[in-house]
Amino acid sequence: MKKHNFSAGPSILSEYTIRNAAAAVENFAGTGLSILEVSHRGKEFVAVCEEARALVKELLDVPAGYEVVFLGGGASLQFCMVPYNLLKKKAAYLDTGTWASNAIKEAKLFGEVDVVASSKEANYSFIPKDYVIPEDADYFHFTSNNTIFGTEMRYDPDVKARLVSDMSSDIFSRPVDVSKYDIIYAGAQKNLAPAGVTLAIVREDALGQVERPIPTMLNYSTHIKKESMFNTPPVFPIFAALQTLQWYKEQGGVAAMEKKNIEKASVLYDEIDRNRLFKGTAAVEDRSIMNVCFVMNDEYKELEAEFSAFATAAGMVGIKGHRSVGGFRASIYNAMPKSSVEALVAAMKEFEKQH
Repeated sequence: MKKHNFSAGPSILSEYTIRNAAAAVENFAGTGLSILEVSHRGKEFVAVCEEARALVKELLDVPAGYEVVFLGGGASLQFCMVPYNLLKKKAAYLDTGTWASNAIKEAKLFGEVDVVASSKEANYSFIPKDYVIPEDADYFHFTSNNTIFGTEMRYDPDVKARLVSDMSSDIFSRPVDVSKYDIIYAGAQKNLAPAGVTLAIVREDALGQVERPIPTMLNYSTHIKKESMFNTPPVFPIFAALQTLQWYKEQGGVAAMEKKNIEKASVLYDEIDRNRLFKGTAAVEDRSIMNVCFVMNDEYKELEAEFSAFATAAGMVGIKGHRSVGGFRASIYNAMPKSSVEALVAAMKEFEKQH
């Protein structure tokens, strides 16, 4: 039976990425060595890293004055790297979910944090609007897609402050005006590669503004100067990332990916809204096209475990909601084919017929 991987992360990768990564584990670039054992300073891998950084710039139309780096530590390390490098006195944060809240917690170690708005009281079911960013804020930070709660900001805010975004779960899912941002960061394990590498796009003139000493490994300038090679980088995840970036280019780039993503999400949201057994949990205007969160309607709550077992038997993997919210979550990242979304919809229709 075909498996449909709706896992939230680590999550589905394109067949192109998996096939090429598997081949490189056997024999990388004709070296007769595995990608798992080659030197990161060998010319073959240096070429991989250079092409990957160049493709990020090409796909996201990164303007001059920015650099792309591959880092370790996941997005969670970026929660402290960002304020370490940018926060002088005060930063503004938008609280839209668990990961935004975690970023706020870290930033408070470095200075004053103004949480300009929060949807916590509504279980993060919407993106706050009409907030005010203090004029003296060193930067404004937001999480573009909230994987646990299924909300997404699919636009680039117009703000006067420096702009920072955690795009871990929707990077490359839509065109982004990088020129509006000072730092964009993203853990790889949703839309890019296996866990272990983090992408950061950094505006170079945003750096060097704080007076505090910054540990070498936590200074963006370190990694920019050494072209992501200050220490041994996560070689295999970077190689896998390159395959995904090549695949995105073959698919027509991020604008083409966005069109496919909107189509996939519409198919699933339409069924959630139609099916009497289910209901969405996120405000309609803020629904994510990456993570579709839904629950059983109140009168059918007792069917939740039964539907979970039914969907699993039909080949659906990873649709259980995050432990903090329950229900269901279908993560439909860039590599998810529309046919898998249609298979989930078919399972929902069949389950409705049976009840």
